[in-house]
Amino acid sequence: MKKRSTMNRDWIATARTLSEALPYLQRYTGAIVVIKFGGHAMGDAAEMDSFARDIVLMRQVGVNPVIVHGGGPMINEMLEKLSIESDFVRGKRVTDGATIDVVEMVLSGLVNKRIVQAINNQGGKAVGLSGKDARLMVCEPDDPELGFVGRPAEVNPEVLTQLFEAGMIPVMAPLGMGRGGETYNVNGDTVAGAVAGALKADRLLLLTDVAGVKDETGDVLTDLTPEQVHELTAAGVIAGGMIPKTETALAAIEGGVRAVVILDGRAPNACLLELFTDHGAGTLIRKG
Repeated sequence: MKKRSTMNRDWIATARTLSEALPYLQRYTGAIVVIKFGGHAMGDAAEMDSFARDIVLMRQVGVNPVIVHGGGPMINEMLEKLSIESDFVRGKRVTDGATIDVVEMVLSGLVNKRIVQAINNQGGKAVGLSGKDARLMVCEPDDPELGFVGRPAEVNPEVLTQLFEAGMIPVMAPLGMGRGGETYNVNGDTVAGAVAGALKADRLLLLTDVAGVKDETGDVLTDLTPEQVHELTAAGVIAGGMIPKTETALAAIEGGVRAVVILDGRAPNACLLELFTDHGAGTLIRKG
């Protein structure tokens, strides 16, 4: 039962915010939103719970969220515990047979189920799966020298749409299957972009540890077109780790995603701010 007391300014402001969100709640009813979840928030219990609560709220108001997660630090930790040494080619880990077994154990087991449990604890109905389930994501080798590192060649999202219809929230580990039944580890951002494209999602939200794409002075650019992204990359303004994220955004838009947002997943309620408020959050990239 609610605790009754006299109104104060904070509660009035909360009610006003909820009222102002109505057009956005109506706008996103039935929309598909793919969210790449990773980084610092995955290892922080309070931030995990906050993220899970936001996802359950999104589903409650009619949004169809799909969560794609990473888990690199957890994989590294487990490899170290098991004393499995890794070789590197051009700075990238070679994923051999022993390593891919650990990758699958950590991503589909430990990490995936933590997120599923967090969402279910908040009253949602989350289901964990990977790209290997129902041939959701068929992969080809990304680079033969890197072993079982793959890139999506075919995405079959029917299982995701069936989960939407059942009121479920899919939580996907970034693993795919080869045409010969092999298991492939795939970059989480790449998986999120490929899945969003196959679903023709309304939004792809790439949660990162930065506020968004920044200009030469360090200010966040709130709206960009693909043409502007190319210009900023050529000028060296978009550089380093932001390049693969913007490349994922451009590929997703080309694949049919309406818009992509790169935003700081550490910010409280980042997904809700982006979807249901006037000002949004991070950098939105869409065709002009």
